[in-house]
Amino acid sequence: MALTRRQREVLDVIREFIEANGYSPSLEEIGGTLGLSSVATVHKHISHLVEKGFVRRVWNQNRSIELAEESQGKAFDLPLVGTIAAGYPLEALPTTETITVPADMVAGRGRTFVLKIQGESMIGEQIREGDYVIIEARQVARDGETVVALVDGSDATLKRIYREGATVRLQPSHPTMAAIVVAADRVQVQGVVVGLIRKY
Repeated sequence: MALTRRQREVLDVIREFIEANGYSPSLEEIGGTLGLSSVATVHKHISHLVEKGFVRRVWNQNRSIELAEESQGKAFDLPLVGTIAAGYPLEALPTTETITVPADMVAGRGRTFVLKIQGESMIGEQIREGDYVIIEARQVARDGETVVALVDGSDATLKRIYREGATVRLQPSHPTMAAIVVAADRVQVQGVVVGLIRKY
């Protein structure tokens, strides 16, 4: 995707700083180089570079900006934040484990994490019990995307989401399971599935 002039300048500063120092610059250092006094402005430019796939943010790291091309062939440890039902709503269970995932699964994305699947309701999408799904944390999803949805603030489930007027339909991909249809204000999107790992 095309970059604006300022985005290209920010990318050049990041690349040159990493080449010179071996680690990424802080937002303050990027702003200082470009004469930008607002860290929020720098953050906005970085977010656009992430969306366009030129840089990525590494989870839980202070100097967290990495050039996307440098992430190829690498792997990253993402937090396994719990178990989620691909079936009926089930409270996500927190863990302290991590899962190693290929860098190209998360390059150019925002904050990502991993959930372990319990249940078979998304079997039609080849998401099976025991699989690990990589989730990009965001609160907005397009119709038809597979999301982590929180129902009534406590029950997390993995389904395709469809908005239908004042309601939301959380659609399984299983021939014998019915959709969950609830008022839109009862559903909160917590993330969108961007990858899957299966261990044999």
